[in-house]
Amino acid sequence: MGDRESVIDVRKLRNQFGSQVIHDGLDLSVQRGEIMGIVGGSGSGKSVLLRTMVGLTKPRSGEIKVLGVDVAKARGGDRALLQQRSGMLFQDGALFSSLTVAQNIQLPLKEHSRMSPGLLVELTDVKIGMVGLPLDAANKHPSQLSGGMRKRAGLARALALDPEILFLDEPTAGLDPIGAAKFDQLILELRRALDLTVVMVTHDLDSLATICDRIAVLIDKRVIVGTMDSLMRHRHGWIYEYFHGPRARAINRGRKPTKAKGKRAAGPGGVSDGNTG
Repeated sequence: MGDRESVIDVRKLRNQFGSQVIHDGLDLSVQRGEIMGIVGGSGSGKSVLLRTMVGLTKPRSGEIKVLGVDVAKARGGDRALLQQRSGMLFQDGALFSSLTVAQNIQLPLKEHSRMSPGLLVELTDVKIGMVGLPLDAANKHPSQLSGGMRKRAGLARALALDPEILFLDEPTAGLDPIGAAKFDQLILELRRALDLTVVMVTHDLDSLATICDRIAVLIDKRVIVGTMDSLMRHRHGWIYEYFHGPRARAINRGRKPTKAKGKRAAGPGGVSDGNTG
């Protein structure tokens, strides 16, 4: 990725719920314009990390800066501006069931701007078209949409304020392979068109291989970061199994397998600084 500007900097992060420590001393940097995938085993805290980045979960200690703003300390205007400059797609879209698609998209626009009704409708139509939904989806409720359409509607809402950073939580979960591939391509197109930085939690190996510039693997409460190629050569047992297991056959086709030799750290404490690979 070169010497691009870091738009997200996580330093010495500790997330803890009661006696359960989720992250401990976690460091991660996300560079402007990249698509960063986040993977890890069950209970490793993938969604917790995402929610901490956007300020929905307060860390026990450590620091997270997004676009130069300390997320935990942001108040008033700084917090509102940070919310405008980042958008999040939750699992299954997380749309308000009592509102139409158009009304869902308009919520952040009404909260952060004073647009005329006419301009509001026009901009809503633009966002709906941007994510590949038909315009007649605007007046439908979430229950009237397929799972893939709900995700696209949720994505349109996340993009309502023209954010610089897009956070995605399992964006292709529940989609058939064709729908998932189309959603991946949509993310690539939006990244190019809108100059987005994308951080996404996913289990989808095809997504990791197709659209992610780098991948952050949550291991031992910290993170190891690399490209798909470098992680496939990594000697940590869980990483090897993840990228060479039965579900990775399509990705591994044509590659010469490497033999895992147990668990080996990527650096001090088994963690990279988020700038490797």
